[in-house]
Amino acid sequence: MNLVATAKEGISKVKTYWKTPPLGKYMNFKEIASLAGGGIGVKFIITCISAVLLSATNVFVGNTIGIEPMNMYFIYILAVIISFPLTMLRAYIIDNARNRKGKYRPYILTMGLPTIVLAIGYFWMPYEKMGSQMMKCAVVLLFNIGFQFFYNFLYDAYDNYIVVLSPNTQERANVSSIKSVTDSLAPTITNAIIPLLATTIIGTNNLNDIRLYRYIWPPILILGFLLSVIVYVNTEEKIVQAKTHVVQIKFIDAIRAVAKNKYFWVISLAGWLGFLEGAYGSILNWLYSYQYACTGGEYSLIVTIYGNASLWGMLLAPLSIKKLGKKNTLILTNALNIVFIAAIYPVVKYADISVMIWLVMICLWFNALVGSFAHILTPSLNGDIRDYQQYITGERIDGMFAAVGLIGSVITMVTSSVLPAIYEKVGFNETKLAQLLPEIVAQEGELLDPTNVYNVLYHKETFISIFGVLIAVSILGAAMNVIPYFFYDLSEVKQQGMIKVLKIRALFEDYGNGILKDKDLVEAIEIIREANELDGAQPKNIKEYKAAKKHASGKEEKKAAKKAYKEALEFNKNLEISKFVIDEMNRFNTSFGKRQLDDARKAAHAGYEAIYGYDKSELAAAKALPKSTPEEKEYRKDAVSRARDFIDAQKAAAKYYSNNIVEFDIAVFEKLFAKEDELDETLEATYKKLYKARDEKDKDEIARYMQQVKDIKAQQKLLEKEIKKATNDNSVYNRAARPVIKAKKLITQSENYAKFDEIAAMNDEAKARHEKAQAEAAAEAARIAAEEKAYGEKLRAEKAAKRNKK
Repeated sequence: MNLVATAKEGISKVKTYWKTPPLGKYMNFKEIASLAGGGIGVKFIITCISAVLLSATNVFVGNTIGIEPMNMYFIYILAVIISFPLTMLRAYIIDNARNRKGKYRPYILTMGLPTIVLAIGYFWMPYEKMGSQMMKCAVVLLFNIGFQFFYNFLYDAYDNYIVVLSPNTQERANVSSIKSVTDSLAPTITNAIIPLLATTIIGTNNLNDIRLYRYIWPPILILGFLLSVIVYVNTEEKIVQAKTHVVQIKFIDAIRAVAKNKYFWVISLAGWLGFLEGAYGSILNWLYSYQYACTGGEYSLIVTIYGNASLWGMLLAPLSIKKLGKKNTLILTNALNIVFIAAIYPVVKYADISVMIWLVMICLWFNALVGSFAHILTPSLNGDIRDYQQYITGERIDGMFAAVGLIGSVITMVTSSVLPAIYEKVGFNETKLAQLLPEIVAQEGELLDPTNVYNVLYHKETFISIFGVLIAVSILGAAMNVIPYFFYDLSEVKQQGMIKVLKIRALFEDYGNGILKDKDLVEAIEIIREANELDGAQPKNIKEYKAAKKHASGKEEKKAAKKAYKEALEFNKNLEISKFVIDEMNRFNTSFGKRQLDDARKAAHAGYEAIYGYDKSELAAAKALPKSTPEEKEYRKDAVSRARDFIDAQKAAAKYYSNNIVEFDIAVFEKLFAKEDELDETLEATYKKLYKARDEKDKDEIARYMQQVKDIKAQQKLLEKEIKKATNDNSVYNRAARPVIKAKKLITQSENYAKFDEIAAMNDEAKARHEKAQAEAAAEAARIAAEEKAYGEKLRAEKAAKRNKK
């Protein structure tokens, strides 16, 4: 009975929140379902391409195409160098292209299709007819340059998409958990069916056979693209930023800003130090393909069981994050990675080949279990890091993280030489192949490519020797990987505090520009009022509540003690969050805030003339300021930043304005945004009429509404050009007048913060309007649902009547 009641409650909840998010959340259930279901398609594409993408040790490039390890490393170096301008271009597009469809969402489609076309061409190149290594290297390099742009754009867009779907960190983790479970189906299905299809359709046990990639992979890629359309159609981005905030981000400014984000460097450093960890990655494939450790059916079962480990890890991750926090979860899972990789070593050294693959699979299963926590942690951490970036700089920078990550590409380019060198040292070389080839040919018969150095893996003793070294190297990499996480201190509470501050800043910025939404005003005022109520409160002693819970006797007393304990934890959390809000509202009453405001008034009073006459030696003077106390460090940092702003502005002013900076009228955007909203609403209403006309098969109405849709889209394109031009003009003005603009903005912000009571007085009326709008929207949704239901019943009745006549 309880199961039935739970099921009914679940179905009711899904219906209630299908199009409207639950209280305090940002994503409705339709979005979550579409992201999870359609995401499988994107993951099919990612699974296929990542398996063939050029790296220092890629199996497809090495084992299938036959490029030797050091040659592979050389073209990998070239590919990385060529990727630098492509990465910067992607970053610039993401951060500066103002697309109504979103920051990441459009690229799921526009980059998915060319990626698939490239992949099919990549598979069908006649590598077997290419006589030289140089020719093979050139072809692989050219295709991978294409992947560097299109595939990486698709990967970044999908990987970061969850970051902009909700500003709530726990919601991001929860949705990531659901999404990651469904995402994991793509590699699980692919890895399970490939060995079976290889034996049944192509007639081979060799997973490195080029025919697999030519005949089996393209249909998987096409299916993936069709499923990815669901994500594009049914989800919407949500970024906490003032509507009037429309400034393009200059590349060097973004680089400078991201470079100050300590959490970005902690996470990046962990990845760079763990470059050796994946050395063991090909062990199952190579055991099956070269040592015949199992049959094709058994191998499909093994990779299915192995892939299943990720499911449990992704289900457990949100619980671990909630219980332990992200930092402790990171440290725990990475420490366990070391244990489970180390467990493979004695298996490879001492187990018989007949049982080795099963024992290795058990070790890898547990390693994948804890490793899959990263599928939830990574997007959640990336979202928090970007929130922190916006919190400390005021700019929402997303794409430029990839550009700054080019530093990591240089490091990876250097460290990637280690594995190929190890490969060659342990036996992947022509000398070893020539020594073993007679024995291998006698054992295997005629080889497809006798020059492929990976053929040494057919030799059992060499195979065991090689993997013993690779596993030892992986243990070292996993140990190095865990160290930086001890320095990560961006807690969940701190992130929630930052988000509330961002909402407050957005409110006051839009208030200053005369563009306020009732919903945003109500939410921000409630945040400030709640913080004020907690101001001066003392945290509750959690130890006392723990002790009370421990010593409680009787069912009711234990229940009450447990409830009191949870309420104390929640109180302390809200108290800590409220400090962020109180500090933000009082920022101009502090010693640093007053000095900062005083400098801003001087800059604003001096005006644009101060930019043209700025003395560049001021930067050296700012750097020479004392930095012995936290306050001195903070002021020095601000002074250096201000000096750089003046120097950069001086260059931009000379380039664009000669001797007279012309102020941009921000009010232009109000009219443009109003027109944009009007066209969006009109288009949505017209589409509904079009769909209804199609259901009724009214050709005249269909033609009329299709023409209206075409006309509206034409107007939207013209409006986009106007908005783009206004954004460009505004961005140029902001670069040339930045120190003065920032000074005036700071002054205005301090004045607006002082007008809190005046803004709060608007809350009651705004709340009433907001609630009325919500009620009207709910009523309209109910009316449409009733209309659709009645229409469906009418159609069913008509069909039934026709059947009865027959």
